[in-house]
Amino acid sequence: MDKNDQDLDDMFDKDQSDVLQSIKLSRILLPVFLGIAVVIILLYRSFDIEEFRDIAWDRHILIWTTVAIIFLILRHCAYAYRIYTLSDKKFSWWKCIELIFIWEFSSAVSPTSVGGSAAAFFVLAQEKLSTARTATIVTYTIVLDTLFFVVTLPIWLAILGFSIIRPNMESFRDLDALGYTFLLAYLGMAAYGFLFYWGLFQQPKKIKQFLAWITKLKPLKRFNEKAKSLGDDIMIASEEMRSKDKLFHTKAFLSTFLAWTFRFTILSSLIIAFTPISIDFQTQFALFARLETMFVIIAFSPTPGGAGVIEALFSSFFTDYMEKGTQTLVISFIWRMITYYSYLTIGAFIIPNWLRKVINERKKKRIQQRNSN
Repeated sequence: MDKNDQDLDDMFDKDQSDVLQSIKLSRILLPVFLGIAVVIILLYRSFDIEEFRDIAWDRHILIWTTVAIIFLILRHCAYAYRIYTLSDKKFSWWKCIELIFIWEFSSAVSPTSVGGSAAAFFVLAQEKLSTARTATIVTYTIVLDTLFFVVTLPIWLAILGFSIIRPNMESFRDLDALGYTFLLAYLGMAAYGFLFYWGLFQQPKKIKQFLAWITKLKPLKRFNEKAKSLGDDIMIASEEMRSKDKLFHTKAFLSTFLAWTFRFTILSSLIIAFTPISIDFQTQFALFARLETMFVIIAFSPTPGGAGVIEALFSSFFTDYMEKGTQTLVISFIWRMITYYSYLTIGAFIIPNWLRKVINERKKKRIQQRNSN
């Protein structure tokens, strides 16, 4: 452990120190290296210089790539509005914009053991929000994000069938490893979301008791303290949520729905840019459903931000929209540059100043405590 790590441990408790370590700029290297490694392998296997030269870098590509960037900005604004709403306007609009950059960065570099929610809770706690408000924002965003997938995917499945998972899937009998992975991921997400929803709106005390009980089992014993802390957060958040009116919940859900919709239309815009895909409603609706399925699967990726996993799986989801090869690599690369590596880059400028402010605030408090004693 170096001096900076020791300073963090001295200034914060262990959980807070773990979160801070997880969003240090040095953590950028892992997802970057993973992504680059997979891209190099894919380039070696699939890149064809003649195919690359055949791509017409014309006005059509420029327009739709610009549209993708606009959707990225709109997605960021939708997330910022959600924070603005859930915080009861305690943050300014520009502060919400900054917080989403930090939140996205921390989610992109956080290992599975820490997780984006833990980082988000820590970040918001440093902005002088009450514990109740912080717990409400983090817990409710988990419910909202999960609700979007749990509600919409069965609708797409009923309308479009199993083709939302992979081309040429017509029934349950056609499921392959990817299909079963999707179903397991969806069930896991549904159980996870239901647990938080039930705890937040129905029985917070029972959820707290359940979490404490299940983590007494030997395989889960090391998570007992964190589970108890999560139970406390759910109880605090539940009290806050029960006092909110329908307009509050409507704004929260609509901002979530728009954020995820814009996330998917970023990639669909890039596919339109580089392929002869039709832009009629039926085609784009089917593509939207396929994109949502892909995100469910990669949500359980063990790597930071899905780095490496997304690049490796990308082409297998869209074989009916684009041919495997150079074209797919180009689309995947630009998409990841816009939606993932852009946040790593911007975070590299924002995080140091934010961390410096957090640490300085901690130092001031410690000095004040020593002087008062």
